[in-house]
Amino acid sequence: MAEKFVITIARGFGSGGKQIASQVAKDLGIHCYENRILTLAAEKCGYDRTRFLEADEKLVGNRLVNVLRRLPRTLQPKPHEGKFVSDLHLFEIEAGIIRELADTESCVIVGKCADHVLKGRENVFSFYIEAPRAFCLKRIMDRMGVSEAEAHRLISKTDKYRADYYKYYSGGNYWTNPVNYDMTLNSDRVGIDGCISMIEDYVQMKLNTKKI
Repeated sequence: MAEKFVITIARGFGSGGKQIASQVAKDLGIHCYENRILTLAAEKCGYDRTRFLEADEKLVGNRLVNVLRRLPRTLQPKPHEGKFVSDLHLFEIEAGIIRELADTESCVIVGKCADHVLKGRENVFSFYIEAPRAFCLKRIMDRMGVSEAEAHRLISKTDKYRADYYKYYSGGNYWTNPVNYDMTLNSDRVGIDGCISMIEDYVQMKLNTKKI
């Protein structure tokens, strides 16, 4: 796949979306960006001045990519327990990072309203991963070591936060709307490996179709 492309992954909490995104990136030989986008955006906002970035530092192209790759990845589930509170300045920096990544390299971007930020661009393929509550519960209980009641609470809180985040920054669209995405996948029915294969096959098919 010589042509540059971006895969965006939105996901319900506990659906396995982050695992799917990470494996797709590994299989395709590209990088996956998730929590590191927020980490860098927060540093550039000046929220965390203990690290190596100044709030006004200009990062573009390969320099941005190199900085992001040095930041720690979080592969464990990261719930949102508080209510969504808008921060337009932070989001604008995140959106700028996402656009710069899309201009610079092929990659997978998890969350952060990336499908909306990159809407209308060629070679951007967006997917939404969801699963029934029972499937998500088991994954969260196993991966976080919490009770069923606590897993229920975390899933409800996190999915509510993600829905509110998407609605606010997309101007009223809703997060689970299937028309936002190239494909919506049920990771319980399709399976984690099945989701990975379907995403990779779809991207390959779309890129090959454009070359004909």
